[in-house]
Amino acid sequence: MTRPVLFDLDGTLVDTPNAIVENFTATLAALGVPAVFPEEIRATIGLPLEKAFAQLIGASADAATVEAAVPCYQRLYREQIVPKAKSLLYPGVADGLAELRAAGLVLAIATSKHTASAEVLLTSAGIRDHFAMVVGADAVTEPKPAPETGLLIAAELGHPAGRAVMVGDTTHDISMAHNAGMRSVAVTYGIHSPAQLAAVKPTWTVADFPAAVAQILRAG
Repeated sequence: MTRPVLFDLDGTLVDTPNAIVENFTATLAALGVPAVFPEEIRATIGLPLEKAFAQLIGASADAATVEAAVPCYQRLYREQIVPKAKSLLYPGVADGLAELRAAGLVLAIATSKHTASAEVLLTSAGIRDHFAMVVGADAVTEPKPAPETGLLIAAELGHPAGRAVMVGDTTHDISMAHNAGMRSVAVTYGIHSPAQLAAVKPTWTVADFPAAVAQILRAG
């Protein structure tokens, strides 16, 4: 039954969206950049940090300020979010990942975070050992929704992309799966609404993590 299952991180395994909004807001304040609305920040979650900050403040700040935003954000992330990671796991994640591994599946992380940030979060949450690979936006030329992240993981794990399943909470995750020729499970408890997810036509849609696990095990 060995086949790869790829997971997004924020909003899929770990309930970090509200903390991320707070982190973005604190970063902008630290850099002296005018505040933006929380919903504007939420709309950028799932994008690489560089793109998110460029989108949020590119018109109101110079290039040096936008560039400084990423390391500032990452420092605050390590200080404020990482220590709480275990308590932020969505219900059923730890047991579900263990169940998938016990069934012989090979798990990987496909995230828009920087790889090092993802590694630290996974370790703090106590689930790093479940994953054979962690691939962040800085490990590829074109991050999600481009197919490169998914194709890289499939190739490294030695499986055809068509055998893989991608699990995520944003349209970026589902579109990456489509673009890579993978099947997808959209989870509706994260960033994007059921309607947004339905618009990009996931293979399956579920309301909680245990349901995602059950669907993956049925998928064959």
